[in-house]
Amino acid sequence: MRDSVLTADVPLGPFDGHLVPVFAAKGKAAKLHAHLRCSRLRADGAVASEAPLNAATIARMCSVCAHQGDWDRPDSGVGLFLRALGGYRGLLSQLQEYTEADPDDEVTQEEAEGAAQVLRADPVSEEDETYDQDQDARDDAEQLRDVALSRWRDAADSLHFAESVVAKFPWLTDWARPKAALKEERLQTLRERAGLFVDATGLLEAAAAASLERPELPTEDEAFSAIGDPKEIAGRLRSMWSRWQRAAADAWALPGDHLVTYQAVGGINSRRKGHDEAHRAAARLLASWEEEARRVARMSDPDVTVTLTAHLQEPPDEDPYAQQRERGLLGGLDHWTIGVLIAYLTGADWGRRRLTVRAPRLIADQLLARTAFVRCEPEPPGTPMAADDASPLGPGVFDDTPVHQRRPLTAEHVRLLSTAPGAEDQLYTVFSTDAGTEVVPFKELERRAAGGWRGVLLAGSADLPAALIEPWSEAIGQRPEEPSPVWRERTREPDDPLFGERLGLVAGAERAAWLVSRDRPWLREFNLRLLATARGVPDLRTLDSGYDRAGRSRSLPRAVWQGLLAHGQDLDLEPFEAPDDSTWKRSGSGIPLGVLAQVQVYAVNADPRYQGKGHSPFCSHVRERGVTADDDLLTVADLLGDTKFDWCSKCGGYAIRRLTDTQLAHYRAAHRLHDIAQQLDPDRGGYDPDRLGQLVEQLLELEKWDPDADDHSYGEDSRRWHRIVRELLLRARSAQAGQP
Repeated sequence: MRDSVLTADVPLGPFDGHLVPVFAAKGKAAKLHAHLRCSRLRADGAVASEAPLNAATIARMCSVCAHQGDWDRPDSGVGLFLRALGGYRGLLSQLQEYTEADPDDEVTQEEAEGAAQVLRADPVSEEDETYDQDQDARDDAEQLRDVALSRWRDAADSLHFAESVVAKFPWLTDWARPKAALKEERLQTLRERAGLFVDATGLLEAAAAASLERPELPTEDEAFSAIGDPKEIAGRLRSMWSRWQRAAADAWALPGDHLVTYQAVGGINSRRKGHDEAHRAAARLLASWEEEARRVARMSDPDVTVTLTAHLQEPPDEDPYAQQRERGLLGGLDHWTIGVLIAYLTGADWGRRRLTVRAPRLIADQLLARTAFVRCEPEPPGTPMAADDASPLGPGVFDDTPVHQRRPLTAEHVRLLSTAPGAEDQLYTVFSTDAGTEVVPFKELERRAAGGWRGVLLAGSADLPAALIEPWSEAIGQRPEEPSPVWRERTREPDDPLFGERLGLVAGAERAAWLVSRDRPWLREFNLRLLATARGVPDLRTLDSGYDRAGRSRSLPRAVWQGLLAHGQDLDLEPFEAPDDSTWKRSGSGIPLGVLAQVQVYAVNADPRYQGKGHSPFCSHVRERGVTADDDLLTVADLLGDTKFDWCSKCGGYAIRRLTDTQLAHYRAAHRLHDIAQQLDPDRGGYDPDRLGQLVEQLLELEKWDPDADDHSYGEDSRRWHRIVRELLLRARSAQAGQP
């Protein structure tokens, strides 16, 4: 195992003297630890403090903690810097990898030369008595070839990682340069060794094959009559051509094997008349294509070269096809492109993934045409390799300085932030002069930075003050133990103090905190931090992060969506509906919506003319995926004013933003007023004379309520509210006086 412990000689740059949290046993000479979980620290009696990050502190660091680099928060500037240094994949470890020969894990020069000689020789025929020995030798040689190629790729990955880290923290440049030079020398040696297996002529012929246009196919040839009619023959020969050209373009030699000719005669009974003749005709056709490719290759002048700059893609952190394709910087390249890089590479800036290739024109043309995992462009003679204008990481990029000292975020900073555990699952509060203060998910932050957005990061959801989050979590309490229900029973009586609680913020916080697995208790605080950050977002659809490269949803956890939204089935709008005497059903009282009018409503499909019924973001018909950017945004006023909606009977059709305390108070007051109106309605069975006094007291209390609590002006809603209360008071007092 390589020694990757942080030492005092490592330059700390702008983080020199930065305070980091430490834990230590009592005593001036006690070792410093990054966290209480360290196996070398006795937690009882440990003292928490802060220490300046400098040579003296590094000298006192526990070797385990100095190796891991988990000092400070992982998404802070100094935390990202130390994590980039430490660990088995950190800079300190990678600078020691691939600097010298490893006889236990590499192909020696002699082994490579012998294996390459075996592979260049023509294989013996199956009739030869040495056929088995020849096949064994070729299998062993191919295995050595694969090892040689793998070591070169791994060394390139290691150098890329080391140089890219140094580019992010430029104060490491002078310190890392001698170590990086050793890695470059070793990489060159491994490339030359892998080059023993590369056939330049084969690369040229493969490029020629890839450049060929499909020739006219002999669909009328009688030799292919066993295949079928001319249409069937044409289809099989086109398939044979496509298979041959793809195989040739991805190889170091032309693929003249039976697997290609099988495209023409495969599936035809070998005893069928004309089968053998069709097979021989397919072999002749294949040979003609190979000869044409060789002719084109011979016509090209290998001495006429073109210089290209190749830009490699950033290796993905999560690759859904990792089992089918190697990971790493060069893992996505096809076999032919790997061979070209080995044979014709003349310069490289591995840290910035820029390679200089000088190759014959025919090969250069094919490199320019391939854009899947490498992008090439011609390089005029004498053009120096352009330098990046990326801003280096230092204090002020993230939240380790006062807000007025923050520095603009760049795409490189966001890529570095993505390496911090859990960073892509957070919400971030950002500021720009264009839009002011906003809350965005990581995916949106990444998109904006890539587009040149100029703004600063104020805080992530993990940075919210513990002085607010911890008391809030304690007030919510623990999830009730089974078999007690997690949620309180729905209360129907309007005068009950808990009426409508399922719509409020408190119930939302309970869902966010309680809907976590019991074996992952840390998710409770994580959910509450996300909930607190998202509550102020004007439009929840902006929190949709889509899917990552592995196809996994990057949306908020379902428990957080439950904390932000209430089920539409829990919302009863009957008190706000207009009175209707034309139906036997219960009708409304025309109570004004007031502060409820602009409460947001989210539906998957609010227009029945578009995709049928509307669904709640929690409906199983839409996989309970939460709110997405394509959902419809309505208001409670829209629900009350339009009867054309067609909602799903299972979920209610929509979800609403949870009600604030003021909104919930008005919702309860409206239901109390509506309940009194029903009791005083003689058409609904009359009232209980013994309760008239109680009803009058309730009406006098409701007369003081203002439905426009957030609007200090005496508006139309307030006038309508008081008019309804006065009419009901008059009716109740008349009943008390015995008047009809």
